[in-house]
Amino acid sequence: MQSTISFKRLSHLMAMTFIFTCSMFICTSIKAADDNAIIGRWDLSLNLGNRVAPSWLEVKLSGNKTLVGYFVAEGGSARPIAHVQVKEGKIFFSIPPQWERSEKYMEFSAVLNNDQLAGTIISSGGTTYNFTGVRAPLLKRTKAPVWGTPIKLLNGKDTKGWHASGANNQWEVIKGVLTSAKSGNNIITDQKFEDFKLHIEFRYPAGSNSGVYLRGRYEVQVEDNIGKEPSSIYLGGVYGFLSPNEMVAKAPGEWQTYDITLVGRRVTIVANGKSIITDAIIPGITGGALDSNEGEPGPIMLQGDHGPIEYRNIIITPAK
Repeated sequence: MQSTISFKRLSHLMAMTFIFTCSMFICTSIKAADDNAIIGRWDLSLNLGNRVAPSWLEVKLSGNKTLVGYFVAEGGSARPIAHVQVKEGKIFFSIPPQWERSEKYMEFSAVLNNDQLAGTIISSGGTTYNFTGVRAPLLKRTKAPVWGTPIKLLNGKDTKGWHASGANNQWEVIKGVLTSAKSGNNIITDQKFEDFKLHIEFRYPAGSNSGVYLRGRYEVQVEDNIGKEPSSIYLGGVYGFLSPNEMVAKAPGEWQTYDITLVGRRVTIVANGKSIITDAIIPGITGGALDSNEGEPGPIMLQGDHGPIEYRNIIITPAK
């Protein structure tokens, strides 16, 4: 009788141990799944007080344990994140400054709730900003585009159909050429577009720099980089993300061309007659973007704050 009772107690103890172990395994699995819920791409909106600034974050697994990522601030290129820490739904990381104006690291902290982010960024300058974030849309297309009627974005006489990013507009049309003779404001089309083919011609003096922003969010770099190795931050690159397969820059003072096709996130760039990026996916917004609302149509924006630049023959063919 005594041995039967002991056997029952032992069986009960083993069963309880099994249930407890399974429960711990399930809880651990759930916690791990929750920690990994941050994985993906995020469109961020920073509250700067007088305006909202766009930003972007990607988090992914390195191997099968460590979370790493990339971060795009309001300006500059995508920066790598060596370690994204997640604990009980809270996300932390820090990255060094992109420019040498400060030695302090930028600090990012957020909470993930209902698949949305909310938190603070402490800049390398010490200023704290609140932000919110939503998952970036995939922008997948289920069928090939049907192209509409080409639209000339320049009338050859003035800047009608465009507006400057600030109060003082240094852009003017001279003999049919859209010209920024000095650094100043960017210039933006009044119209917004979703998927399109864009033909644009440009010319810059030695050492100058500009950019063509697709939907106002993705910069294709325009810069005097003749003779340099290809890079995502040089001519033909999607800034900080996609590098061209060769450097095709002409000498300063020569007219050059881009033929760009953007469908969803997929971009093809033909520069000076050569295919340098083919059907590549743009991960997210680049520095200097107008906003982080990636699911919406956006304008064409031309950068005018990095030196003299000229544009002509700007023709866009929207998808129907």
